This record gives sequence, C-alpha cells and structure tokens, in this order.
Amino acid sequence: MDGCILVVAATDGAMPQTREHILLAKQIGVEKMVVFINKADASDEEMLELVEMEVRELLDQYGFDADNTPFIKGSALCALEGKSPEIGSQKIRELLDAIDSYIPVPVRDLDKPFFLPVEHVMAITGRGTVVTGKLQTGTIKKNDECEIIGFNKSFKAQIIGVEMYRQILEQAQAGDQVGCLIKGGKKDDLKRGVFVVKPGTYPLNNHVEAKVFFVSEKEGGRKKAFMKTFYGATFSYTWNMNTYFELVDKEMVMPGEDARVNLKMQKKMGMREGQRFTIRGAGQDGSVTQGYGVVTKILDDINFEDLQAERLAVKKAKIKEEKKLRG
Repeated sequence: MDGCILVVAATDGAMPQTREHILLAKQIGVEKMVVFINKADASDEEMLELVEMEVRELLDQYGFDADNTPFIKGSALCALEGKSPEIGSQKIRELLDAIDSYIPVPVRDLDKPFFLPVEHVMAITGRGTVVTGKLQTGTIKKNDECEIIGFNKSFKAQIIGVEMYRQILEQAQAGDQVGCLIKGGKKDDLKRGVFVVKPGTYPLNNHVEAKVFFVSEKEGGRKKAFMKTFYGATFSYTWNMNTYFELVDKEMVMPGEDARVNLKMQKKMGMREGQRFTIRGAGQDGSVTQGYGVVTKILDDINFEDLQAERLAVKKAKIKEEKKLRG
C-alpha cells in the first residue's frame, strides 16, 4: 500500500480503532497518510482543533511525520447530498489535492522478475481461470511462461491474457491491479494465497528464521508472555498458514519486546529473505495481532505432521505424569 486516508469522526475523536489503524498502517509499510476529520457539520471549531491535536499526537507516537501530515476538516454527508459546499464538495476536492501533493508516486521495481500474489480466483466458462491481484514487481506480458507456487505445490503455467479494469492489455507493470488468464494446472490448485512468479525465481519452503517484534498490550497485542514454543498463524501478502513458533535464544519474551524466532509452517509457501509477515494468535487470541517480523534466513524444510505428532506425544506424557502425581 502506497498511502492511505485516515478518517476520524469529529464527534468521537480518536477511538481505540484509530490507534489500531495507525499501527496497522505502520506495520504494512505505509509511510505517509492524509487525515480527514469528518462530521464537521456536527461539531464546532474548538472540537475540530482538539481532535486534530489528539490525532497528531498519535501519528507522532507511531513514527509518522505528524507536523507535516495534511488534515482536512469536512463533511462527507454534505458532499454526498450537495449541501454546504464549503465543508462538503470543496473539502473532498481539497482532500484529493492533498493526496496528490503529499503522497509521492512510488518507485516501481520494473527490472525485477514479475511477482503476483493472488487475491481472487474466478473460473470463466469457455476461457479458463482468471487470477487477480496487485503486481508487486516486474512486468507481465501476454503469453509469458509462469510458475504457480504455494500450499506445498509448484507447477508451470502460461499467462494467455492480461486485463485491468475491463481493458485487455498486452502487458502490466508493477503497481497495477491486474487479472491474468492462466492456462495450465488444475483449477483447485489456483487459490487465494498462491504466487504467480517467473519460473525459478521464488523459493517454496515451510521453515525460516525471522526477527519478530511482539506487539504490546497497549498497541493491541496480548497480555501474557510468549513461552519457548507457541502456536498461531502467519500472514504474508495474501496467504495465511498455521505455524509453530519457537524462540531461538530466549525461553520467554514479553509483549513489546523483539526476538529471533523460527517459523515452522504447516505447508510450504512462497517465503524468502526480507519478506515481511504478521503473526496472529490461535484459540482465544485468534483476533489479536501478536507481532510482525521479517525473514532473515531460510532453513531446511520440516515435516509438519511429524512435528505435530511429537508435540502431541509430549503433551500426553505430561498429562499422564500429572495424573500419576495426583493419584
């Protein structure tokens, strides 16, 4: 994501979700955002200034350039209904101008091999299977050979059509939201989370080492410490995968700290050095973002089923020992 608009209601001010949205923007690499303070028609000037001060403090807290971030105060409802243009339609135009001037056009990696994380898959009768997503790097051309990787599988295919916003193209570049008509492979193997890449350019594995920062409770993370091994889910680009996490050089880590962690995933996915990911919890912590990190080393693949069986045997032995002590 190259930039974003943070919308805050003047009647409510900065809510807990406002903090979460700013944190999320920071986690996924957004460097600049524009703030729109909505419902100006239902607030006075003093309240609008207080909300702006509160949001600027939050932006500064999470490392954004709070002093230079544009703040637009207006009313989306007035713009929609065509009323009070001074806080309605004029403020929407001002918001668009602020986006154009403050958020820079990103530099696209056109020289690198093409890499497309798949967001959606659609079967079109008589034509084939179309995958859609944002092209991260490189250039895709019609009739290019490609490789589909993810979920323990890797197979060759061909891109026989490129489309963007219902326009048929000869090629697409990094940054474009595209749809690619794929020839080859089984339909069931094309799903959200797979990567469409230039053949031989992206590794497929399920065991990596990473540097992870664990989100503090104040930032929306969990309260309890993380022990030597724990279970959760890894999210990266468009895929997520059940994962065992193991602290490398610590027996325990508290939320708000960082650590080296080994990730042992249930299936082999597209994962390489420098790739960023997010960790979410399992069970009661399922809706909690526990941490985020970056891959530092690729390790030898592991057999996840054997790992599960081993952990289950240890758990059963522990329960048996506890029963024996109580008996």
